[in-house]
Amino acid sequence: MTDNVGIARIFSDIGDLLEIKGANPFKIRAYRNAADIVGHMAESIADLTDPDLRGIPGIGKDLAAKIRELVDTKGLVYFDELRQEFPASILDMLRLQGVGPKTVRTLYGELGIETLDELESAATEGRLRQLKGMGAKKEALLLRSLAEHRARVGRHLVGRADAIATRLAEHLRTAAPDATIFPVGSLRRGCETCGDIDLLAVGATDALMPHFVRFPDVERVLGQGPTKSSVLLRGGIQVDLRVVASESAGAAAQYFTGSKAHNIAVRDLALRRGLKLNEYGLFRVADGEYVAGASEADVYATLGLAYVPPELRENRGEIEAAANGNLPCLIERSDLRGDLHSHTTATDGKADVETMARAAREAGLEYLAVTDHSQALAMANGLDERRALDHARRIREVSSTLEGITLLAGIECDIRADGTLDLADDCLAELDLVVASVHSAFGQDEHQMTDRLLRAIESPMVDIIGHPTGRLLLRRAPYKLKLEPVFDAAARTGVAMEINSQIHRLDLSDSHARLARERGVKLVISTDAHAPTAFNLLRWGVTTARRAWAEPGDVLNTLPLDAFRASLRRHRVDG
Repeated sequence: MTDNVGIARIFSDIGDLLEIKGANPFKIRAYRNAADIVGHMAESIADLTDPDLRGIPGIGKDLAAKIRELVDTKGLVYFDELRQEFPASILDMLRLQGVGPKTVRTLYGELGIETLDELESAATEGRLRQLKGMGAKKEALLLRSLAEHRARVGRHLVGRADAIATRLAEHLRTAAPDATIFPVGSLRRGCETCGDIDLLAVGATDALMPHFVRFPDVERVLGQGPTKSSVLLRGGIQVDLRVVASESAGAAAQYFTGSKAHNIAVRDLALRRGLKLNEYGLFRVADGEYVAGASEADVYATLGLAYVPPELRENRGEIEAAANGNLPCLIERSDLRGDLHSHTTATDGKADVETMARAAREAGLEYLAVTDHSQALAMANGLDERRALDHARRIREVSSTLEGITLLAGIECDIRADGTLDLADDCLAELDLVVASVHSAFGQDEHQMTDRLLRAIESPMVDIIGHPTGRLLLRRAPYKLKLEPVFDAAARTGVAMEINSQIHRLDLSDSHARLARERGVKLVISTDAHAPTAFNLLRWGVTTARRAWAEPGDVLNTLPLDAFRASLRRHRVDG
């Protein structure tokens, strides 16, 4: 696919294949940096001109040409040629948690392992132990990674699915400019991953379906009819388009949005009222007369329910709340006033402090915490105490020159394996805000990791725990952690828990964020921005918070700056 996520994945794969091949490290780093840049961009890179592409820091003439080739031809000759040097399935092994290019190079070069099935056989039979650095523990981890990989095959990140759906809707509107076209299914509910994409079109003409199957990224037409068509796009994602009449628009939107469990409960409620609900409308059972269906609000109201926002439709208590008038007033993107987690060129960010600040202001934010990495993250050029304080002075100097936004001098401080912090307390005390995060020793057992987080929370310097479970969607499972005592400690001490808006993190998850909120923990929604374009990712953090039933009052960075400062743990009298 030629959306941002697809192009970033191709560049990342090129970097990995080059490392397996033993290529020049600078060339490898260039592709990985490009993958990071493109993956963090909020605007569609396909829409940029050639001068725009060459003007992006880290994207030179050669990489810009490759991006243009991907956009224009839907392929990349260099990538195809590089893949031909290896077995077709070699990249599958790189999708496994804990398996990097060096490991793949060893498995392929020394044991001739080319496929996941061959890897599983070798691990099951104990043949990996003959390799340097391998042992029984590594074999067990690989077998677990294989099982997790197979469980997530066919899933796609919500941000990628949304980008594809947006492009498809724009394509369809050229043939049906007066139609209403929007996504339904798991994408509309804001689920963190999607199996496929469902689109609904209301008020469309007969010309829509032929136009749909001619979308440039269509690899195969799975079915085509007057009211429903299905296609498979390059990259393996299926898209279904349905056309419905205006009088059925609301019922169809409700039906195809789901979830299945929510719909079953709503249909059961309808039957108890002598009604039948399907994708065509709400009808009386007695005589089949149409009762409602033009709008979702009418469908829910006819059943005695308040309108249920799509993000809540998971049969997790929303129907009872809608019947009793107790649905939450969900947080909106416009409620956010600040972003509390961002990076600059001082460590591994792609832009300087002022550029990031101006981008945050353009995104409608009133304050931004600059939280570059601490020293333990050497690969990110992490800051020691002296550099952290020098950087804080620079942040405050830049803040004093800007109008419309205030910068907070913070740090993303590593939580060491023993639960201590990476920088001294007297340094952290000089900062405005401390986000404490785990970036290493993910393999600790549940007791160790839980105790690690609890020790960090007890530090009076910690204000926020960043990406608390360490997961990377479709790539790395959360580390083992008992969240209830962590949340209880956070509620007691006034430490907030982050919902990280990166589409491959969304950490906390919706269910964990809801549990945290119910146990009295305050949330923050942050981007973990490494580039100026990343602030638009806040929408995904907000979506996760909405799925967690969060209201504005549950999220600290909905507060005005002075109130936010006062809410931080370090300013609490009982903190």
